[in-house]
Amino acid sequence: MIEFLNNIDSSIMLALNGAGGAFWDQFMYTFSGKWIWVPMYATLLFILFRSFEWKIATVYALAIILTIVICDQLCASHLRPLVGRLRPSNPDNPLSQFIHIVKGYRGGAHGFPSCHAANSFGLATILSFIIARKRFVIFIMSWATLNSYSRIYLGVHYPGDILVGAAIGFTAGFLMYRIARVVARRIAERDLKPSRPVMGHLNISGMTMSLRVSDVMLGAALITAVYITSIAI
Repeated sequence: MIEFLNNIDSSIMLALNGAGGAFWDQFMYTFSGKWIWVPMYATLLFILFRSFEWKIATVYALAIILTIVICDQLCASHLRPLVGRLRPSNPDNPLSQFIHIVKGYRGGAHGFPSCHAANSFGLATILSFIIARKRFVIFIMSWATLNSYSRIYLGVHYPGDILVGAAIGFTAGFLMYRIARVVARRIAERDLKPSRPVMGHLNISGMTMSLRVSDVMLGAALITAVYITSIAI
């Protein structure tokens, strides 16, 4: 049964992996980077502390950090050594001779489950509950999906690695949100402050801009995406 599932995973991997040309090679390689999205993460803190009372914002910020830590450590430090599944790009994997490799990047030895997918969907899940606006949820889930697919494109993860990583991320994000929500409610009841976000419009120097606070993160992500595209062209 395991061999059957592995064969299916390998077939899907070969169908989805790379070979999209120089533009997509550079785009996916850059999109998959850890530091390229720092501006978007920074605006996340702005959104939290602009939309919540500072104590509640701190609770949610810590919950987000813990979500990422749990996902990353569970996948990288515990499950990968236990399962020991070679990445498709690993030279010791017979499949590697058929894998499209970008810029010589092959990742580490093992790749099950995907930390990228777990971290991305963990962040996307908890944010979807905290900032429950339809446009924002569509954006952050699309970002997590593309970020995860980039790992298949680059040849460093099987689709199965991505699916399991995404499931871990969703579970961790949901559980941490529920815990943070309980803590936030208790703080709100004690301090008589609203525990739900106030997604108002920006007010700078007395001038109210017709831009919701939640859209600031979308703007930062869009600018980053344009920058990535400009590098890839």
